[in-house]
Amino acid sequence: MTTRATLMRERAAGGHHRVTYVELFFDLVFVFAVTQISHTLLEHFTPLGVIEVAVLFLAVWWVWIFTSWITNWLDPERTPVRIGLFVLMLAGLVLSTSIPKAFEERGLAFGIAFAAMQVGRTLFMYLSVPDTQPALKCNFLRILVWLSASGVLWIAGGFAHGENRLLLWGLALAIEYVSPAAGFWTPGLGRSSAQDWTVEGGHMAERCALFIIIALGESILVTGATFSKLTWTPEAVGAFLVAFVGSLAMWWIYFHKGAEAGAHSISHAQNPGRVARLAYTYLHMPIVAGIVMVAVGDELVLAHPSGHSDVKAVMSLVGGPLLFLVGVILFKRTIHGRLQLSHLVGIAALIVVAPVGRLLSPLILSSVTTAILLIVAVWEAISIGDKRTLEVTSEIRP
Repeated sequence: MTTRATLMRERAAGGHHRVTYVELFFDLVFVFAVTQISHTLLEHFTPLGVIEVAVLFLAVWWVWIFTSWITNWLDPERTPVRIGLFVLMLAGLVLSTSIPKAFEERGLAFGIAFAAMQVGRTLFMYLSVPDTQPALKCNFLRILVWLSASGVLWIAGGFAHGENRLLLWGLALAIEYVSPAAGFWTPGLGRSSAQDWTVEGGHMAERCALFIIIALGESILVTGATFSKLTWTPEAVGAFLVAFVGSLAMWWIYFHKGAEAGAHSISHAQNPGRVARLAYTYLHMPIVAGIVMVAVGDELVLAHPSGHSDVKAVMSLVGGPLLFLVGVILFKRTIHGRLQLSHLVGIAALIVVAPVGRLLSPLILSSVTTAILLIVAVWEAISIGDKRTLEVTSEIRP
């Protein structure tokens, strides 16, 4: 076996590799990145600031999910792969520390770090794929072309200022987000087929589930850190409890059979590459974004629980849960083939609350949106429980 071949995971039919310790170590950088994103949104909660933070969030998610695809094929227990991940961690720290000033004096650092991670990781993967897997090798050559083109725009945006930087980085993001849906079509190489993406579904599902844990963990850290600095008045304690219950509800909605069903679905799919591209690469992005927005809303409520809610509070306290539920319902639609009624009702309830949100105090508005999430979680648990009972009954019938 060649040196290149030894860098690839050895796959067994019907099983999947667990997430390794080095992958979890790599994710620590993105715990910091998610924290930077939420703090930056809190400090720049203006229309332009929201757009800029959205660009930064989409970039952070994209570099993480692409790395997860890479470690789906490469074996992180191999020394060259580990070293590659450590190099990516260093670049990721530069990326993360640049987030608060990315549209100011640290734009070039952010652009270079992002482009280096995307292009460098893809080049490493291309060189690591053995010649005995020509389809996979050709796929990464296509990806390298696309990411090199967007990388030029990321770096050019770092040299630009103001609206020009936003425009260049927005165009770079458009190229990167469109590329998988376009099959990474490249002149002379054509486009790849999702069937060529021999993804190990269980590993991909576990990686994305762990990123949801990262986002929820960041939400709890923000809540705890903010609450520890406050005088523990009844309103502050109430805001703290509501924030905690909201995190529990989101965990339950996603993890109570949803994450497990996703792992089972993609592991047994005829075309796991297509499922992974839609359900995990794209649809997990709004789930994480919703959790980040909820964390921002929780911090706003803890700081100012009384009075009328402003636009920032309504956007985060209603928009966060709404974005989360939309992402989760589309994710579950992909793996179950149907829309969850409980989620549809929750989405409708949040839409109804949005117009009257400014008439409520932040604490009451947070309590209402948390109650909606909690009802969805309980409804989902009961409905799944009923389904399980029916399945068991049918199995034991003579």
